[in-house]
Amino acid sequence: MDLMKTLRISAAGLTAQTARMRTVAENLANADSVAATPGADPYRRKVVTFKNALDRASGTNLVRVDRIARDQSQFQKRFEPTHPAADAEGYVLAPNVNSLIEAMDMRQAQRSYEANLNVIEVAKAMIQRTVDILRS
Repeated sequence: MDLMKTLRISAAGLTAQTARMRTVAENLANADSVAATPGADPYRRKVVTFKNALDRASGTNLVRVDRIARDQSQFQKRFEPTHPAADAEGYVLAPNVNSLIEAMDMRQAQRSYEANLNVIEVAKAMIQRTVDILRS
């Protein structure tokens, strides 16, 4: 087993999950923002998609961020007739961000990040043990 390949694979996982956590944090930060003017769109939720990418140097498949796309689901409507961005019926468009879904996505990304970090720590310990054995 090539431990350096293991480190590369786990490092790619860390990078991918970091991008996912940043995107979820952005979604949560904008969950309560609304359109500035009537008819304008509010913040649109972003979603990270991943892809396999061949690392030619090591000959391994690594996870990479494919793209960060905008979720095309419908915006929520809130009845706020006194808001400056309210339409003629008194509704304001709100982001298509569901805080509960974002919290679950964040937790899943954190667990995946932690799993990759644990793999790196174990691989480093194995490398250190190998070096110690070779010194003896």
